[in-house]
Amino acid sequence: MTLHALLFDVDGTLADTERDGHRPAFNQAFADAGLDWNWDVALYGKLLAVTGGKERMKHYIDRYRPDYRKPDNFDELVAELHKAKTRHYSALAARGGIPMRAGVKRLLAEARAAGLRLAIATTTTPENVTVLLEHSLGPGTQDWFEVIAAGDVVPAKKPAADIYLYALEKMGLAPADCLAFEDSENGIRASRGAGLKTLVTVNDYTLDHDFSGAAVVLSDLGEPGAPNRVIAGPDLGQSFVDVAYLRALHES
Repeated sequence: MTLHALLFDVDGTLADTERDGHRPAFNQAFADAGLDWNWDVALYGKLLAVTGGKERMKHYIDRYRPDYRKPDNFDELVAELHKAKTRHYSALAARGGIPMRAGVKRLLAEARAAGLRLAIATTTTPENVTVLLEHSLGPGTQDWFEVIAAGDVVPAKKPAADIYLYALEKMGLAPADCLAFEDSENGIRASRGAGLKTLVTVNDYTLDHDFSGAAVVLSDLGEPGAPNRVIAGPDLGQSFVDVAYLRALHES
C-alpha cells in the first residue's frame, strides 16, 4: 500500500479562513445590504455546524432570528449576499490578510518534490480557493493541485462524502492510495465516508469536535524548531509533519 496523493480541505485546514476571512466578509456583506445581522466569533463557531455559506445564512435566520420577516425573494437575497461575501473575502485574501497555518507551505512543497499528487476537496467556492492560494500561498500555487473540487460541483456538501469521491474519481485513485487533511467533525465524516485515512489539525473552532476515526489529531503540522502537539493517535516520534511522517502514518 503506497501513498500516492494528499487531499486537503481548505477552510481551517490550510488557513484560519473561517474566523479571520469568511466571518468578517459575511458581516461586511450584511452591512452593505443594510441588514442588522452580525456574526461575532462565538456565534460563528456555532454556525459552522452547518456547511456552506448560503445554508449557514438560512440556518441563522431559522435558529437565531425569528423576528426577521423573510421577503418573497429570500433565496435570491441569500444568493446575492453570498456573492458579496465572496467579493469581500477575495479582497481580504488579496491583501494577504489570511496567512497559511504553520507547516502548510513547507509540507506542500516537500510533497511536490517527493512526487506526491495534490488535490483539494472543500465546500467553499472555487473563487475563494483560488484567491487564497494565489495570495497566501504564492503566485502559481493553484497549479500545484491536480484537482480542485470545490463549491457546488457536487450537490451534497460535507459531512456527505461526495466531494472526496468526486476528487478521487477525477484522479483515478482508490482511497487506500491517499491521505486526507481535515480540521472539523463534518470534514472527517466526509473523508472517512469516502474511505480515506485522515490527519486532523484542530483550530480554535474545532477543539471539542468528535474526531472518531482520525489516523491522528494534531495541534498543527508543526515546523522544525516549532513542534506541534499530538492530541490523539500515535506518536510517531517526530514533532512536525513531513513526507516521511505521512508515509509512516499511511502505513500504520
